[in-house]
Amino acid sequence: MRDISLIIIHCSGNQEGSPLRCKDIDNYHRSIGWNGCGYHYVIPTSGAIEEGRSLKQAGAHCKTHNRHSIGICYIGGLSKEGMPKDTRTSAQRTALRRLLEKLHREYPQALIVGHRDLNPQKTCPCFNVIAEYLDLEP
Repeated sequence: MRDISLIIIHCSGNQEGSPLRCKDIDNYHRSIGWNGCGYHYVIPTSGAIEEGRSLKQAGAHCKTHNRHSIGICYIGGLSKEGMPKDTRTSAQRTALRRLLEKLHREYPQALIVGHRDLNPQKTCPCFNVIAEYLDLEP
């Protein structure tokens, strides 16, 4: 198994209410030449937790950190006007917390961060991941 030191949260950069699912991201990533969905998990607006890339494989979601991280993407992140916004539905919030609690038990040493915490040019995931999940830190 890979040595996991980071759990990185992303948003898909779609407008709130987007019906996208993991299969849509998988199709898009394959269309640009990637080996399938770059995220390990995708959480659509329904709050389902959909599996993307196998945890045994490095993701394709955060340059220079893929080898030692797990990537989670929630669908959304933009307002109806196309501006960065925390668009998570209550179902997404619940599912993300549940998934992070599970992963934290499996990888207790892993830091939970947002993509923007590792790349300051990014606004993704449009909320402060570190502050929200501080109770899950090692």
